Amino acid sequence: MTRKPLILAVGILLLFIVIPWLFAFQVRTTEVAVVTTFGRPTRPITEPGFKVKLPPPIQYVHKFDQRIHNFESKFEQILTADGYSLLIMVYAGWKIENPELFFPRFSGSTTRAEESLEGLVRNAYSGVVGKHPFSQFISTDEKELKFVEIEQEMLQRVQADVRANRYGLEVKFLGIKRLGLPESVTQLVFDRMQSERALQEGKIRDEGTRLAEEIRSRANLESANMLAQADAEATRIRGAGASKAAESLKVFEQEPDLANFLQNLEGLEALTKERTTLLLDESTSPLNLLRWTPRASPSSPSRTEVESEKKSPNTAQSAKPTKTRGAD
Repeated sequence: MTRKPLILAVGILLLFIVIPWLFAFQVRTTEVAVVTTFGRPTRPITEPGFKVKLPPPIQYVHKFDQRIHNFESKFEQILTADGYSLLIMVYAGWKIENPELFFPRFSGSTTRAEESLEGLVRNAYSGVVGKHPFSQFISTDEKELKFVEIEQEMLQRVQADVRANRYGLEVKFLGIKRLGLPESVTQLVFDRMQSERALQEGKIRDEGTRLAEEIRSRANLESANMLAQADAEATRIRGAGASKAAESLKVFEQEPDLANFLQNLEGLEALTKERTTLLLDESTSPLNLLRWTPRASPSSPSRTEVESEKKSPNTAQSAKPTKTRGAD
């Protein structure tokens, strides 16, 4: 009697565990799923959450990783539009978009899906590369390179092929990972690059020569204009100086002593402008100005006149006639 309640409780617990497993399932945010009924896909599920289904063997749930899968092609040789051989490797990113189409097409195998996608990618880059010249892949001129346009063209072509074949996939991105040249083409490419460089060098040199001539001619013109303006200004200044000199000369002709005095002052100022020690004769002009000479007043007699007056009485006395004895 005591074991029956225990068995009943275990049975109820198993029912609570088994029934959700049989009739419900969970889809995560990184997953997509497809529900098959008797082996045929009947309901794709792309939204996460708890879902319900019929128990096996009626219905089964198949889950797939919805995150982006990376894919790289082989390093293969392709011919360009102008007949050059080019080694190329591309990369792509894809994910499962429609599990209802993906499951029956590849039996849920991502490896088989990648193998099929590899063929589509090879056809895409072979056809796209064959339509473009070699210079759009490798060139010394950046303007000729068309990497972005070529990658977009490859991507659009692969996406169209995937939709046409109903793979249930979505190719998110595609690009060129690596470019190379066969040994037979390497020397030809180097020769072509050297000729292009030589052509660009010639253009740059010619442009530099032209600019140098323009700068030189412009500098010569400006120099000639500046010299002409300087000559005109010098002529004007010389004329003004000559006019001032003529006016000063008229004044100096009226007062020659003043002119000599001013000239001596200017010379003295030039000599004593800086700290200089000179040993010169005091009678040398303009240093004679430094020698003080008293000026006699008009009312008083000069020293020479006084001395002559002192001497004049004796001279007068000696000059007086003497009486001779005969005259008496």
